[in-house]
Amino acid sequence: MGALFEPRRRRVPLWVKWTAVLVAVGLIFRRAIASIVLLVLSGALHLIGVNVHLPSIKFAWPWQTISAGTVTNTDLGPWVLQKIEGISKPALGQANFNFYFTHKVSKNIGPWPCWYSSTFYAVGHASATVNLNPGTAWWAPATGHYRLQVLRRPAGGKPGHVAVTMVLPRPQLPQSAHDVTIDNLPSKPIDSQHSWTYPGFGCGVILKPQFAESVLYAQAQTIAFYKATHSAQVTGPLIRTAEAEAAQTIRNNFIQPTVNAFGYTLDGLTVRWAAGP
Repeated sequence: MGALFEPRRRRVPLWVKWTAVLVAVGLIFRRAIASIVLLVLSGALHLIGVNVHLPSIKFAWPWQTISAGTVTNTDLGPWVLQKIEGISKPALGQANFNFYFTHKVSKNIGPWPCWYSSTFYAVGHASATVNLNPGTAWWAPATGHYRLQVLRRPAGGKPGHVAVTMVLPRPQLPQSAHDVTIDNLPSKPIDSQHSWTYPGFGCGVILKPQFAESVLYAQAQTIAFYKATHSAQVTGPLIRTAEAEAAQTIRNNFIQPTVNAFGYTLDGLTVRWAAGP
């Protein structure tokens, strides 16, 4: 018969682990436990007629315990600004718009004028960008581009309140035709016109094959770029959506989580836009 194997002994006794867990829980919830113990003790002493002045400890959970003066105005402002300076992606404002455009080709065949044109429908997509972190010089105190004001400090288990005012660069519209995309460009025109010689052999063979998709796409892209930089019906939504996206990104992803971690709530965020182009 083989030798019997003894079960492996635990290196740390179970009672030691449980003791450590209870001690950790006691330390974390010490304020709540102390408050309950004092409340029970005070009630028991009152029942037996013993009048003893016990210390007063207000009940509070660990996440509610905020001591006054934990964060100063000088400390909180740079912490929030440091988070803002860590932003690596711009905010985007997008707009979709449709338009019609006409492509025309002309070429004389001997004494006969020959031209052929077609009208197409296209859908353009453009984006405006907001640089959320223009660099260290932009946030220098002398510029006035960033201000954090402590309205009330944390005290008595209640959070503090702050307000932030920022100035950001104005949204930037598309810089070239390559920043605009086109889709829904049909292979067939919605309308065509031609000279009197068409559909004769000359115009039909020489001109119509020049309506290549690459040529039409390039023309549509150029027109869409002009609309995305000059037409108020397109630039307006682009700028508005970019500004809204910038404010939401700054608030929800950077400022609010940072001030919450220090025991503050964000009462207001004011975003202004720098003057100039």
